Amino acid sequence: MEFVQPIRDKETIEEMKAFLKEKNERDYVMFMIGINTGLRIGDILRLKVKDVSGEEIKIVEGKTDKKKIVPINKSLRSAIKPFIKGKDPDEYLILSRQKNSKGKRTHIDRSTAYRIIKEAAVSCGFTKNCGTHTMRKTFGYMHYKAHGNIAALQKIFNHDKELTTYIYIGLEKDYLDKTIMDLNL
Repeated sequence: MEFVQPIRDKETIEEMKAFLKEKNERDYVMFMIGINTGLRIGDILRLKVKDVSGEEIKIVEGKTDKKKIVPINKSLRSAIKPFIKGKDPDEYLILSRQKNSKGKRTHIDRSTAYRIIKEAAVSCGFTKNCGTHTMRKTFGYMHYKAHGNIAALQKIFNHDKELTTYIYIGLEKDYLDKTIMDLNL
């Protein structure tokens, strides 16, 4: 199993946003939700238009079965608002072009989401250890860099221990790499 890494610089984030927005607005919105909320891909894919029409996203997390309320920040709102205009509130937000066995359109699957994110990452030179979880880890990494509060991030991620969150967002790797690079015997 390969462990994905967060995107650690804003320039790469901006490049990925531009690539996805140009290629497909749906994919851009998916990425924006991931990096601005820290939601897991499974929860993002299950979102419906009505779930993102207000000031916050209210869900029951698929993995933990816990209720979660996430505010929609200004950056995310500006991505979502034009995308959902005129859409059926009960339609999946990240809608697939394919139809299910009942002839109804559903959301894209996880493997499609992975291919979308991987393609964007490769196009921006972020080729190592990237996947759909990169969005969630990027949110965590950038949140920590902005606020320096691992306890708040632990609560957002529903982790049991601060150390889990610290390792999860790649800070342990950063620290250990720095100790090795600074040694220079």
